[in-house]
Amino acid sequence: MTSPAATPTEIRDTDTIVEENLPWLCICWDDPVNLMSYVVYVLQSLFGFDRKRATELMMQVHNEGKAVISSGERDKVEADVKKLHTAGLWATMQRADAQ
Repeated sequence: MTSPAATPTEIRDTDTIVEENLPWLCICWDDPVNLMSYVVYVLQSLFGFDRKRATELMMQVHNEGKAVISSGERDKVEADVKKLHTAGLWATMQRADAQ
């Protein structure tokens, strides 16, 4: 009598897969140095936001202390953070939440 053949199964760690697919976020932080009008100008110039959207993001930074400016793959977001640093703004990057 022969034993039944085992069927191969693929074991996947779904937490790791989900984490790998999470986008990165570019976060602009409030600072005591830059004028609101300058922040709007930077967001328009560097990211192509229209005046209304740039103003909304600037106000979020001002009122809440931070705002997500962009998201995407790590290399793109790193470049966006560097653009903000070059313009004299405070910025960091982080992974998006897995929610």
